[in-house]
Amino acid sequence: MNIIIPVAGIGKRLRPHTHTKPKPLLKVAGKSILGHIIDSIKPLNPEKIVFVIGHYGRMIKEYLKSNYPEYSSRFKYVEQERREGLGHAVYLALQKVEPSESVMVVLGDTIFDVDYKKILAGGRNTICVSETDDPRRFGIVRIDGDRVIDLVEKPENPPSNLAIVGIYYFLRGSEIYASLKFIIENNIKTRGEYQITDAMKHFIKENKLFIYRIKGWYDCGKTETLLKTNRFLLERHNTSGAGKNSVIIPPVYIPRSVYIENSIIGPYVSVGDNSVIKNSIVRNSILYDGARVENVLLEDSIVGEDAAIVEDFKVMSIGDHSIIERLNRERKEE
Repeated sequence: MNIIIPVAGIGKRLRPHTHTKPKPLLKVAGKSILGHIIDSIKPLNPEKIVFVIGHYGRMIKEYLKSNYPEYSSRFKYVEQERREGLGHAVYLALQKVEPSESVMVVLGDTIFDVDYKKILAGGRNTICVSETDDPRRFGIVRIDGDRVIDLVEKPENPPSNLAIVGIYYFLRGSEIYASLKFIIENNIKTRGEYQITDAMKHFIKENKLFIYRIKGWYDCGKTETLLKTNRFLLERHNTSGAGKNSVIIPPVYIPRSVYIENSIIGPYVSVGDNSVIKNSIVRNSILYDGARVENVLLEDSIVGEDAAIVEDFKVMSIGDHSIIERLNRERKEE
């Protein structure tokens, strides 16, 4: 069995943080999004994991080489030079796997709480779905029992509220490859891109596509959802911390290298290595490696690597190597 993980997106909605790194390398609960995904699929013991990389491909490769050296021989890479949709990304990746083998596609910017082995045990072509309150944002399925009878990409008038969440399993890579090749060669696009939903309509016609319902679906596409995912993961993997004259309210993730003084931290705070927090209250936030926060009340915020916030800010999302501080009276009067 092979796994395809598309990680070529540019993450517009998470700027400025994605100005300096790809979205899958942003951290939640002390680990990158991609790291959480890799750890979740390791029990499947895949023969190959093919990453579809883009502009920040070198950083993806370096991260994987450094953090998963034991899997380096299984990791394969294909570059998507032009972002032409998920269908196009999967089509490129399928050229790196044996066509007769099964393949699973797992999106590289979403964390799932799912038993992958149950999907495989079903022994049929499967897409994972979950109910959503905003079906116009997603690919939506219409079903008869657990069989898919229609797929619509981001519909204006959704036929159901069952969203495709980003896990696809195909018994033979050759079948989905042939369907993707057909839509690409015939320039069949939806919303200007080659969609895997269009390719899967071939399976629907032959009654060969089924659903698997999941509840744990944690999008990391924008600041609000990244913080929500951070909260979910901290509930499951709390790491206690300590500080000088400080109070830590779990769940939190605080490495030993973090210096905390005269502060209240938590709940739902993840802090990166070598960060400094002084005279502050921080809750429901993510601070990346080397961040410095002093004399602030900070909540619902993301602070980038080696960035600093000093005084009088409450909600903030600042990128790597940035400094925000209040001008003192002398400087104001100059």
